[in-house]
Amino acid sequence: MTTASRTPGRMSRRGQGGGPTAYDFRRPIKLSRDHVRTLQIAFETYARSCGTLLTTRLRAVSNVSLISIEQLTYDEYVASLVTPTIIAVVALDPLPGTGLLEIAQPTIMTAIDHMLGGPGGSQPERPLTEVEMPLLRGLLDRMLGELRYGFESMVDLRPKLKEIEYNAQFLRAHAPGDAVVVASFETKIGAEECLSTICLPFNAMLSVLERTEAVVLSAAEREVRDRARRNLTAGLSAAPIDVAVRFHPIRMRTDDIVDLRPGDVVPLGHPTSRPLEVTTADIVFAHAVPGNQGTRLACLVVPSSNESPSKESGRP
Repeated sequence: MTTASRTPGRMSRRGQGGGPTAYDFRRPIKLSRDHVRTLQIAFETYARSCGTLLTTRLRAVSNVSLISIEQLTYDEYVASLVTPTIIAVVALDPLPGTGLLEIAQPTIMTAIDHMLGGPGGSQPERPLTEVEMPLLRGLLDRMLGELRYGFESMVDLRPKLKEIEYNAQFLRAHAPGDAVVVASFETKIGAEECLSTICLPFNAMLSVLERTEAVVLSAAEREVRDRARRNLTAGLSAAPIDVAVRFHPIRMRTDDIVDLRPGDVVPLGHPTSRPLEVTTADIVFAHAVPGNQGTRLACLVVPSSNESPSKESGRP
């Protein structure tokens, strides 16, 4: 297959970002705008340095530019790839999970042709030979080094190439429903152009993003976030909630509860030296002793008792 017939299919994925997108209630966790912006900085840094690497390594004018960052399921990502293609399986030490670096096979063949002193241009679609595979692994190792440079402000990423595959359908790097972060790049090597992708596990990246977002945000953005947090806190502080003061619960038989009549006395197992529990939504947040204010029942909030139950005596 020639480059001319392959490229349109590869590049057509760039136009899929327009229009409404379906919301999946089974996967409510989404990348926030702040997270996307942080990833954009890292991936753009990788793209610039990778373009420079390819230009100097292949001695051909090359360029890599970020197109989009998406959150997909692994099954959706695999379905978007063509076959055959070149997929580098990458260990993401110290992060858990596996990453994927995917580049169209004609573009890889063009890069190898340049490394061997050729002019590039249209290349045959075939498996790589034993001579070409070490060249490809060396090039991918260098590209993964640029990925480490792009993410150095977020995490000390040490990506390591594990294996190379041609068909994503046979590759089970993740479960089909696992969420992944997919960055798409427009990659040009000489006259050859394709859409390459990097697939990273969502959960691993989310933990990194939550640790580093405060560092990446500008002073103005942090002020906006702090103001929103203060407004939210003020609104929640003014919201009314139901509060109860309770004794320790006791266990009763069903027939005893059914036989209760007005005036019956139920003994409680609450020590007189232990304060009552102040609760809301069945959560204990304070302790208090009973009392009254004028003709109304009241309670006084006191520190929690540190006495063990075995030393408490007296029952109400």
